[in-house]
Amino acid sequence: MEKAPQDFSDLELVYLARTAMKRAYCRYSNFPVGAALLTESGDVVLGCNVENASYGGTICAERSAIVSAISQGFKNFRAIAIATDMNDPASPCGLCRQVLLEFGDFKVIIGTASNTKLLVTTTMELLPNAFTPTSLDTFEMENSKQITDSSNVVN
Repeated sequence: MEKAPQDFSDLELVYLARTAMKRAYCRYSNFPVGAALLTESGDVVLGCNVENASYGGTICAERSAIVSAISQGFKNFRAIAIATDMNDPASPCGLCRQVLLEFGDFKVIIGTASNTKLLVTTTMELLPNAFTPTSLDTFEMENSKQITDSSNVVN
């Protein structure tokens, strides 16, 4: 018997992201961020930002959740909630937007310190005209056609 996906409200997911936020390692920015990633099967995978003295080694909460989920065998997602202590929704950085969109167009819920304002959007809305796996598929088809067409050319 197949397990029914668990339903979470947007606020419940933000609450879980807030729980993850408390685990953040952010000694340089003092800006904790948490994420709760809802898988297609109804599981929730948490992530938090982990900073590094070598700033390039820092990983954001959204990518932390994605990496953890992939490591656990999940590849399909329904939503991600993001929590910070800001009074206004703090949108994901560009790199996180690209990484999230790699796994499809799904709901993004951005909470605030008081959770009185939620920004609800999608990965595609956060990164319009994005470079996606479909972009590569299109390139490969076009490149393959050019190779086939050029093989008929006689020098």
